[in-house]
Amino acid sequence: MANPLLGLLFHWLGGLSSASFYVPYKGVRRWSWEIFWLTGGIFSWLIAPWFFAGVQTRDLLTVLSATPRETLFWCWFFGALWGLGGLTFGLTMRYLGLSLGMAIALGLTTAFGTLVPPLFDGSFAAKLLVSASGHVILAGIVVTLIGIGVVALAGRAKEAEMSVSESQATIGEFDLKKGVAIAVFSGVMSSCFAFGLAAGEPIRQLSLAHGTNPLWQGLPVLCVVLLGGLTTNLIWCAGLIAKNRSAGQWFGRGMGRGEAAAPLLRNYLLCALAGLAWYFQFFFYTMGESQMGRYGFSSWTLHMASIIIFSTLWGFALKEWKGVRAKTRGLVVGGIALLVFSTVIIGVGNALA
Repeated sequence: MANPLLGLLFHWLGGLSSASFYVPYKGVRRWSWEIFWLTGGIFSWLIAPWFFAGVQTRDLLTVLSATPRETLFWCWFFGALWGLGGLTFGLTMRYLGLSLGMAIALGLTTAFGTLVPPLFDGSFAAKLLVSASGHVILAGIVVTLIGIGVVALAGRAKEAEMSVSESQATIGEFDLKKGVAIAVFSGVMSSCFAFGLAAGEPIRQLSLAHGTNPLWQGLPVLCVVLLGGLTTNLIWCAGLIAKNRSAGQWFGRGMGRGEAAAPLLRNYLLCALAGLAWYFQFFFYTMGESQMGRYGFSSWTLHMASIIIFSTLWGFALKEWKGVRAKTRGLVVGGIALLVFSTVIIGVGNALA
């Protein structure tokens, strides 16, 4: 039986996990970006999904082998497209920090996660242009874009108020123009994860038919979608590793002999923690979605809203906005409030439908 309140709790736990995943990476030392990103990603996209699905799903391999190949392909394909967004999502955090980067990227993810599915299946006009619910959803997307604009203005004001050394003291490679461009691309591509989950409905049905608890029905879908993400990220990081000749960092090369072991162990543990935190966002998401019942339309928007809120709190906790004027802090808070409000509007529009 559905329990929307329990589902809401799971969605907020997922949002907290997503907003927190990049924090452990800040403690990694003497590893290049491609090394720690791929290391954490192996835990996110390979180890964790197969482990938890194997434990909680009955006859996991049988379920996946019985799944139509077309379903497996679309889950993998949308996962690979999402992988491009996830890959550049890490770069967004690198250049903009947690609060600003996540606000812009996730605002766009919310908008495109709503717009693209009806475009894909040819129902855009019927669903969004001629119905009251469609008009509400479009209004929510407009508010999303306004919120993104306000947050971007806050970032521009921050860049003007702080010196390069002050910006880099909290965000090592702060670059507004590069960061915003990457965030836009990341937000658009990251919305593909929602399409991958939707394409996996036959897998969920097969999982239930084999006796899996409804709470865990979405875990096998994550195995396939995240394999697509692993494919994209592995190819990109492998290219960077070959270019930068950084593979030796996995074995302590470039570190002093006496201190190699401790930083290496610390780096691996931090990457594992980051990877597990990232995976748990969708672990809890699938649990929350299974409990929403007729309120399932709100799952994606609840997820996005919770991530934006928790990432903002992390951004302030890590003092990313330290030293800026109260007006600038007010801008970023106002922009993020608009983004959260937009997810509510979109959710209401889905409810009307």
